Amino acid sequence: MEPKTTLLELYRNGAALLGDGPQAVLEAKVLLLRAARLTEERLLASPDGPCSPKAEAHFRRLVERRRSGAPLAYLTGVKEFWSIPFEVTPSVLVPRPETEVLVEKVLELSTRESESILDVGTGSGCIAVALAKELPRAHIEAVDISERALRVARRNASRNKARHIQFQKSDLFSAFRGTGLRFDFIVSNPPYVSREDYDSLPADVRDFEPRRALLAGESGLELVERLVRRAGTFLRPGGYLIFEIGDGQRDRVLGLFGKRWTEIETAWDLAGKPRVITARRA
Repeated sequence: MEPKTTLLELYRNGAALLGDGPQAVLEAKVLLLRAARLTEERLLASPDGPCSPKAEAHFRRLVERRRSGAPLAYLTGVKEFWSIPFEVTPSVLVPRPETEVLVEKVLELSTRESESILDVGTGSGCIAVALAKELPRAHIEAVDISERALRVARRNASRNKARHIQFQKSDLFSAFRGTGLRFDFIVSNPPYVSREDYDSLPADVRDFEPRRALLAGESGLELVERLVRRAGTFLRPGGYLIFEIGDGQRDRVLGLFGKRWTEIETAWDLAGKPRVITARRA
């Protein structure tokens, strides 16, 4: 009987296939832990231990999918955001660190009382859940046009014990027409990629992440324009609209706001790019 491949041998082989740089080494470890259902502590304690044939086959499949461009988060099924683990599937965007700027802005403006918050286009639910954890007295509604995305978001809220979030299907504000509901905050990470820019996105984004959550239309601002135009109807006087934008969009987005808006500000991400727009209903 041939000896089983050791965990260390698999780890080194996977890293070499992925490129053998620091990032490849990290990714090989993450994929091996996933395939073998190990903790990092157990791997470090017994690197020369044998790997089962089933786990080895799973690991090799994950490595090949990563080599083909599949995002690491889709292979592991999890991505951290706001120091919280989130389930991710190809039905939702992979949460990104720059979106944390939006969460920071809400917390900066919040009274920490029983405020109402609407998350438009919730996707994985990362924004809504992060705010729910930080603002336990808030009432949060989270909507998305995709029922598949909502299923992921509901699971993330449940697993992270964020119980005061209501999820429902909605095209922007369609679920709230005629309800009279008004919010203290409307937040969103809307699709904002233009058709031209979509074709030049990195392959692991363009070919794997949901097109509907990325592509906004010819200009990239189609959804943002609808958001700005309609948000005032669903905000309380003095309420805030806070949303993410893409590179090079700041000046055009600022031009969308009319007289009903005040205190229009820009927040930058860690890369020094204008990332989040905040506006207050007059």
